Amino acid sequence: MKTPAFWYAPPGAAARLLSPAGRLFAAIGRVRRASARPEHPGVPVICVGNLVAGGAGKTPVALAVAAALGSRGVHFLTRGYGGREKGPVLVDPASHDAAAVGDEALLLAQARPTWVARDRVAGARSAAGAGAEAIVMDDGFQNARLGKDLSILVVDGGAGFGNGHTIPAGPLREPVDVGLARADAVVVLGRDTAGVAQRIGDRLPVLQARLTPDPATARALRGQRVVAFAGIGRPAKFFETLGDMGAHLVGRVAFADHHPYLPDEVMRLVEHAAGLGASLVTTAKDAVRLPPDARSMVRVVPVSVVWDDPAALGRLLSSYAPSPIPPATPHGH
Repeated sequence: MKTPAFWYAPPGAAARLLSPAGRLFAAIGRVRRASARPEHPGVPVICVGNLVAGGAGKTPVALAVAAALGSRGVHFLTRGYGGREKGPVLVDPASHDAAAVGDEALLLAQARPTWVARDRVAGARSAAGAGAEAIVMDDGFQNARLGKDLSILVVDGGAGFGNGHTIPAGPLREPVDVGLARADAVVVLGRDTAGVAQRIGDRLPVLQARLTPDPATARALRGQRVVAFAGIGRPAKFFETLGDMGAHLVGRVAFADHHPYLPDEVMRLVEHAAGLGASLVTTAKDAVRLPPDARSMVRVVPVSVVWDDPAALGRLLSSYAPSPIPPATPHGH
């Protein structure tokens, strides 16, 4: 589904109408967490999660956390949202596609061994049994069955916590203060125009970071006409990034998060861009959902996380790294 616009607007009639359902959703979550008996796989588990439904930037941060840990002994664990595999299964990018394991799993598997498992405890045990020295979990902050050693919440600095209501009245998976009480740190991605750091105060360490497009791609698209499409939590964020790069957007098409692209659909986009004399561009997360024959027709804009204070990330992770974390450079990511 597409993110409802009222989730990120001042609370209005829709939020008020749905707020009883939101309170019920929050209550069910509290009961589930209270009744869970967490199990631990015997190796450090670092959870990169969020408090809202989609669009916060968890996967890039999970990749950056694994890179900062600096060891090949780090494995990823994810639910495999949008894929049919229940797992536990070790992702093979050569044989699995997004329909099997989900788009996030394919992105993660390009960097480190990645496990898809609906049952996170079983997935963590499989990773540990296969030699993982630490597990970075993409999402799963609300999953109380798997014991976690470090929980990092990712918040979009522009969107914050939306209208402050829980699903379906707003984007929150649980009330903000309830989630913050279980977290160890918060990463704010992008300019903090929503006042996230102020809301958190001195309760938790707040790490500032930003998503930066690949420099070579940014240079190649500067001044170029582009038609952009994205099926992510907040497509507008991608379109804004392209504008910041200096690309000239002559078309933008937003799809629902995790949208599975059909061949005819992509060809219509290709023809639309060609008719406007423009390049067709999308995100790395969308690219893995494209039909294989269509991928050469679309330009991908990879992004990575750049930390304002890389040393702060190193300090946060130092107790959980399989090997000593090397000193961070001023612009490390």
